[in-house]
Order: sequence, then structure tokens, then C-alpha cells
Amino acid sequence: MEQNTLQQQEQIALPKKRVGAFVIDDLVISFLFLAIFWSQIASLRTIEEINLFMTENFLIIVSIKILYHTFFVWQSGMTLGKYLMKIKVVSLQTDTIPPLHIAAARAALRIVSETFFYLGFAMAFFNPMVQTLHDKLTGCVVVDV
Repeated sequence: MEQNTLQQQEQIALPKKRVGAFVIDDLVISFLFLAIFWSQIASLRTIEEINLFMTENFLIIVSIKILYHTFFVWQSGMTLGKYLMKIKVVSLQTDTIPPLHIAAARAALRIVSETFFYLGFAMAFFNPMVQTLHDKLTGCVVVDV
């Protein structure tokens, strides 16, 4: 069900709101990571130590991002960034907040988009429904609240 209703079309979130939510969410996740690992991060002195730390904790970083996005999208359709930008994720088929398995798939696919130079995010600028790769593959759209 690729086509959306007229009601959804009128309320598709603007790219600038999505970018704002993205920046806010990345800051929140960064602060979470800093809070969890502050004692270790504070002792890092060289680029090599920083690189080793990031490599050793890569799966934890990815897990924090996936859990953050999964939980909040599943619970309310909104992460903190989306809440502040007054936008939310909905399923195209049901026009409701995505269920847990869709929210988790969307969060995991979001990591894939980040890994490949954010190309999955760039799709939103060329899509009439402002869908990223993770939105398209999970049948979601971001709308104004």
C-alpha cells in the first residue's frame, strides 16, 4: 500500500523537522553513551586509545541506538527529537504507531543507512513522502503531530 491517504499527504513531516529530530536524537544518544562510559572516556589520551575504545564498544554503541529508537517509536511513535519537533512515525497501512517488530526493524535499518554514508537518509530529500530507506522498507512515514 504505497499510496497514502489525502489526510496523510497533508501532514507529511518536512525534511527540516526530520533533520532537527535526527540531530536532537544523536545528541541524546551521545549523552547516554558519555554517561555510561564517562570514567573510561575521561582516561583516554591519544587517538589510538580513542580508536581502540570505539572499536571495542562498537556493538554497545549500536545497541544503545537500536534500543533507543525501537523503544520510543514502539511506545509513542516519537523519540525525544521527534517529540520536540512535533513529528511521529506511523505505519502507512494502519496509520497507527508501528508495532514492536516494525519499530525494531526500522531502528536496525537506520543503522545500515548510517553505515553507508547516510545514503538511506538522503532518499528522503528525493521522495514525495519524505521517506528514508528505513521508512520505505518498513512501510512507515513520519508525519506532523
